[in-house]
Amino acid sequence: MSDNEPELTAQRYEDGTVSYPGHPRGLSGAEPTETVDLTDRTAEVITWTTSTATPPGLREPNTLAIVEFDVDGESVRALGQIVDGADIEIGDTVEPVYADELREPGAGIREPDSQEWDGFRFEPI
Repeated sequence: MSDNEPELTAQRYEDGTVSYPGHPRGLSGAEPTETVDLTDRTAEVITWTTSTATPPGLREPNTLAIVEFDVDGESVRALGQIVDGADIEIGDTVEPVYADELREPGAGIREPDSQEWDGFRFEPI
C-alpha cells in the first residue's frame, strides 16, 4: 500500500488492547501507543441490519454490519456499510473497501466542505 492510500486505522493501547475507532484513552485508561492498519485484514460479520428509512444523502436501502477483526488475539469491532448489492449473513468473511463517498455531500444540513465524506465499506469475500 502506498503512503497516500487511505487506511482503516485502529489504535493499540499501553495495556495491549486495540480499539476502532481510536480514542485518547482506552477502556482501562491506558494511553495509545501505536496505530494498527486494518485495511488489508479480513473480519467476520457479527450482526447486520438493513435500514430502509435513511437520512438525506444516504443510499436506500442501506445495509450496515458490525464486523470483528482479530488483531494479534485482540477482538476489534467496527460498524460500517456493506457494499451495494452484496448479500450478507452472520459469520461471513468481509474485507474493507475504500469508498470516495459514503453519502452525498450536498444532501442534508451540513456544509459539504465541513467534513470528509469518504471511508470504508465491507465487502464479502
